[in-house]
Amino acid sequence: MSLRKLRAIKSIYFTYQDVADLLKISPESAMVTCSRYVRSGDLLRLKRNNYILREKWSGLNENQIFVLANLLQVPSYISLTTALSYYGITTQMQRDFIESVAVKRTREFKIEEVTFSFTKIKKDYYSNFVKKEGVFIAAPEKALVDALYLESLGRYRLDAGSIDFSKFDRQAIFKVASRYTDRVRQRAEELCGT
Repeated sequence: MSLRKLRAIKSIYFTYQDVADLLKISPESAMVTCSRYVRSGDLLRLKRNNYILREKWSGLNENQIFVLANLLQVPSYISLTTALSYYGITTQMQRDFIESVAVKRTREFKIEEVTFSFTKIKKDYYSNFVKKEGVFIAAPEKALVDALYLESLGRYRLDAGSIDFSKFDRQAIFKVASRYTDRVRQRAEELCGT
């Protein structure tokens, strides 16, 4: 009976406090209810005190998956090949692999068949992202520079051959890259021309 009521929650994910409010039970009882439904497979635990109905998970669109990525590690934004694919700049399609950058730590979360990968960058480089449809995502040029930066550290492999460089604002790339090391700036010039 409670599971049917949980289907009335409109947001993608919810907390046990949302369950307590909806079912008019104590927060402690709501925690037990959520745990029970996770064990039965009706709920998925995204992270501590954040849940999603399994039936809702299977029907998520790309934007909703990105919303969950932003939730899993705060602060973070979608970047790298995932963002380049979103903007239609690369032919690389990463099914079930979502890349973000973060300032806290490098980490991966696996939820069902989807891997959420977070790569730590320096706080000084945590910029040039926007909020689109409720999702924090790198501007196209920043997604490229993030990849070049991590590549320069040996922590990422960018498939430059799959990228359509004509879709970038070259000046924006050079402006973003100007804050990085010589190695990153040189690689941006090599790929995008001067």
